Amino acid sequence: MYPITIPGRVITLREMRPDDAADALAIIGDDRVTHWLSFDSRDHTAAVAMIEGAVTRSQLTPRTEYYLAVADTEDRMIGFARLGLTGHQAAKLGYAINADHWGHGYATDAARTIIDYGFQELRLHRITAAIGPDNAASIAVAKRLGMQYEGRLRDHVFTNGAWRDSLLYSVLAPEWNND
Repeated sequence: MYPITIPGRVITLREMRPDDAADALAIIGDDRVTHWLSFDSRDHTAAVAMIEGAVTRSQLTPRTEYYLAVADTEDRMIGFARLGLTGHQAAKLGYAINADHWGHGYATDAARTIIDYGFQELRLHRITAAIGPDNAASIAVAKRLGMQYEGRLRDHVFTNGAWRDSLLYSVLAPEWNND
């Protein structure tokens, strides 16, 4: 199952490539983005390592994650979406979009597309997302996609110099409706 390309409504999910490092840095090196993620901003070396790691892991058998570039109509990486496989028919969802591209529905389309892939192609049963309590935009994406609130994970991640809770959302295969 390598390489994969998954068309969305306004974006395309595709395998990451070494030439995505600069675009990755524009995402994971931007405090506006990483403020909402589970890690602090990273430098160029870390962006290159992230891309190289994703490329290497994408070719493992069996594959343990689907860490894909969110590409615009010109095939430029404007974000990433990830399903990390976590046991029997389960995965953790993560996504981020370059701050200069916020507000256009890219995160919703990327999350919808990778969730649909998880249920339709990978035959997953459960997909979860752990979201920072103050991340209203990401909570709205989860709710828009029919994810249900399950509870609060206390001191779930250490980021930006402090412990942060996460709100856990999930969707099950029988509940999934890709509308």
